[in-house]
Formats: sequence, C-alpha cells, structure tokens
Amino acid sequence: MTPSRLERRKVLFIGGTGVISSACAGRAAELGADLHLLNRSVSSVRPVPDGATVITADVRDTDGTRAALKGQEFDVVVDFLGFTTDHVARAVELFGGRTGQYVFIGSAAAYQRPPGQLPLAETAPLRNPHSAYARDKIACEELLARSHDERRFPVTVVRPSHTYDRTAVPFDGGWTAVERMRRGQEVLVHGDGTSLWTLTHHTDFARGFAGLLGHPEALGETFHITSDEVLSWDRIYRTVAEAAGVEPRLVHVPSDAIAAADPRWGENLLGDKAHSMVFDNGKIRRVVPEFTASIPFAEGAREIIAWHDEDPARRVVDARLDALMDELIDAHRPRPS
Repeated sequence: MTPSRLERRKVLFIGGTGVISSACAGRAAELGADLHLLNRSVSSVRPVPDGATVITADVRDTDGTRAALKGQEFDVVVDFLGFTTDHVARAVELFGGRTGQYVFIGSAAAYQRPPGQLPLAETAPLRNPHSAYARDKIACEELLARSHDERRFPVTVVRPSHTYDRTAVPFDGGWTAVERMRRGQEVLVHGDGTSLWTLTHHTDFARGFAGLLGHPEALGETFHITSDEVLSWDRIYRTVAEAAGVEPRLVHVPSDAIAAADPRWGENLLGDKAHSMVFDNGKIRRVVPEFTASIPFAEGAREIIAWHDEDPARRVVDARLDALMDELIDAHRPRPS
C-alpha cells in the first residue's frame, strides 16, 4: 500500500468536533496523521479519533493558546474557527513561520448571489450583499491572500457548501419541519421549490479535504468540495419525508415574504438557499484524483431520521418558527378560484 502523504505528519485542527471538522479529523487520523485538536471542550456527539491529542484552550485567547501550544510547530494547521478578519489576523501572527500549510475554512456562501452562471468554479465572483457571514468570510480570504503575497504565508482556502452529518436536518428550524410532516401539517418550502441545491455528506467532504493536507499543489490555492448530486428543494423535502415515513404537504412561500417576517431566516435564504447552487468539482479532482462523493442524500436522510429517532430529546421543535410557519403558510396557501 502506498504511504499516505499525512502519515506521521504533525497536524493541528483548531476545532475538530463539529459537523465538518469531525469527519475531517477522523479521515486525517485514518491516514496516519499525528493529529492534535485545539478546542475548549470535547463533543460527546462526535468523539475525538483514537490516538488524537487534545489541547484544551480557547483560540480567542491568543496568549493562552500560545502557552498551550508551547512553541510547537506543525506540518499543517487547519482553522475551522476563523470567522472574522480579527480571528484570521491573530492566526497569521500565531502560526507564521510555525507551519508548512495553514488551511482556512471559507464558505461557498461567499460566491455571488445570484450566481452569474452554473456550475460554479472557484474563480466565480465573491459577492454576497445579503449575508454578513459571507462578507466576513470574503474579507478573511482577502486578508489571507495579502499575507500569502506579502509574507509568503502558506495558505490554502477551502469553501464548503451545505455539508451535513446525521445530526443536521437541512432545514431552517432543524427538526421542526420533520415534526410538522409527522403531525400531518403543511410544511413551508421557500420559493417555488424548484431552485437547485447541493448537499454533501461530511465523510465525502473529508475524503477530498484530507487529500489537500500537506499537498504542495494546494498552497496558495482555493477549492470547493461538494457532492455532484443536485436536488431541487421540493425533492429534498420529499426525500426527508420518505425517510421519516410520511407523505409531505408542501406549501410554497416567496423568500422575500419570509425575509419580511423574519430577517434572520431571510438572510439564510436570500444570502444562500434561495438561489440555485451547483458546483464544478474539477479542481479538487485534479489535485486529489481519489476524491469522489459516494453518499446520496437519500442515504444521508435515513441517517438523519434514524439518529433523531434514537432519542426523543434530539427532536427539538423551534416553537417560534413553528408558529411563524403557520402564519406564512396560511397567508400564502393557494386559494380555490
């Protein structure tokens, strides 16, 4: 067997127990990395991989983090917790000269909404006036590009899109829509239900991601990593309903109307989910030829339902959104002519 590029490489994950990072940590450990996780606490939902070293520290406390790392150097540092330019500037100062590669987790939400053309390549414009989260990620990328050009900071940017695991129902309000389905209630779908969306299982993402770690061709480059399966939102709701053993009653509500009723929910839609998003994964496959996304959402939906059904405490309904859905559905339900 050909040795992995990560075998015995010293890798630090800032984070490591989230939806995306847990699968990436598991894959890195599987490939033989000397894995270290810097985190304030360890998740009981997503355990740390066997053999990984946990460094307990708050990355926002720069002095405390520097002390916890005790001057260590790493072949690769992956930052799952960089959301603002302040976060990233501190990381550049902390890890400059101490790592051969710094991997920043950006977001496909940074791509222009609505997109100019599909499928999206990594060179697509970055502009999202509807999402503060996306604008912050764009600013982080700009800072890192300057650091790469001016200081030779060894950065790689990865832009996930909608990546999920068994804990993550892909709807605003989480389990709320599934509970409505099981009650026999109507379920709100934004827009007309035909916009296209890409859902990526976190273990599929991790296969592509791990191949970039320590890869010389990844330095100074940007990659998105997604599934090639593209589904309409109506199909996504129906796939979850099928996994839940019910027939859904879908009612379409304009995204603008949802945004008017709930600006935060509206930001998630107008700044992201209301627009068709389809990705060209040619670049990640050129650098990581073994990458393939093999888990269809139908299988992922069954995992999601099974995990939530294992424990009633996991089936949390957002009472406020539940009531708002009733109001919006009632206002936009098709009326008999």
